[in-house]
Amino acid sequence: MTDDAPRRLLIVEDDARLAATLAESFLRRGYQVQVAAREAGALETARRHPPTHAIVDLKLAEGSGLGVVQGLAARDPQTRIVVLTGFAAISTAVEAIKLGATQYLAKPATAREIEAAFGHRAGEALPEIEAPQTGLREQEWELIQRTLAEADFNISEAARRLGLHRRTLARKLAARREGGEAD
Repeated sequence: MTDDAPRRLLIVEDDARLAATLAESFLRRGYQVQVAAREAGALETARRHPPTHAIVDLKLAEGSGLGVVQGLAARDPQTRIVVLTGFAAISTAVEAIKLGATQYLAKPATAREIEAAFGHRAGEALPEIEAPQTGLREQEWELIQRTLAEADFNISEAARRLGLHRRTLARKLAARREGGEAD
């Protein structure tokens, strides 16, 4: 794949909020993004919109993340597949790699970590995570969005996890919605 070739990403995640957060992050990074929540839907989406990259949740409510990995790798062995899981285990990591995954990461993983994992080749050391090309405010916004999703969009809980006062977080969210910046 050349550097100017379109990067088509398939996100297979049954947590709609996490899928939306990942989709937004990768859209900003220049990827064309498709999202699926089930194994069957993911494989159908891949048939209609063949991905160059995929992020696959290991445990899906309907179907298997490993089944998705196997199906994607069978369709195109060049697809860069990163498996995400909240239940990391050596046995499933080995199985995912055998089935065609590029890398296996424990949740939570940042978009930068996932993108670095796309560049991993079997038998090589993990690539260095490059310095962010986004500004500090953009990194802060990604952290806020990820923390909000993890806290089920409870602003008080997200503020506690971020070490912010609830009103400060609410002000930052309001400023972002309005297109401004909050300090």
